[in-house]
Amino acid sequence: MIDYQNILVHQIPHEFALGGIYMPPLLVASFLAVLATVSTSYLLNRYRISRYFFYPPLVSLSLMVIYTILIGTYVLGA
Repeated sequence: MIDYQNILVHQIPHEFALGGIYMPPLLVASFLAVLATVSTSYLLNRYRISRYFFYPPLVSLSLMVIYTILIGTYVLGA
């Protein structure tokens, strides 16, 4: 009989190692989300779409939260 819970636990990363330094997956997801938010904000400012927002810093913050959740869930599987 196959133990699916044991297989699932081993597929979820518990930490990432870069140069002997262990980092939690949420930190990696947050760093990638910051990069995605900066690039999205640059494009929104470049094409002047951000002028339609009432408060652009709040849009950037919400984009970072959305990107962190999406990257953490679907890319890293945390």
